[in-house]
Amino acid sequence: MQIELTPEQNSFVQHLVETGRYQSPAEAVNCAIDLWVERERARMELIAAIEEGESDIEAGEYIDLDSDEAITAMMDGVKQRGRATLAASHAA
Repeated sequence: MQIELTPEQNSFVQHLVETGRYQSPAEAVNCAIDLWVERERARMELIAAIEEGESDIEAGEYIDLDSDEAITAMMDGVKQRGRATLAASHAA
C-alpha cells in the first residue's frame, strides 16, 4: 500500500525524524497508525458499552439513583464488593 501525505504532514514527519524522535518516516507513520487503531478500538468498545447500557435501560435493568438514600445504598454495595474482592486477593 502506498499513501501520500499532505505537505504539512510530510513536514511534521520529517521534523520528528530530524529531531531523533523516530528513526525513519516509516517508523513515525507506523506509530501514528498504531495510535489510530488503539483509539478506534477504544471507540468501538465505548459504543458497545453505550448500546449495552441502552439495552439494559430498555429492559428495566438499572438502578434509579433519584435520592441521596439510593446513591448511598449503591455506594455501600460498591464498597462491600470492593472489600470482598480485596480480601479474596489477600487470601490467595
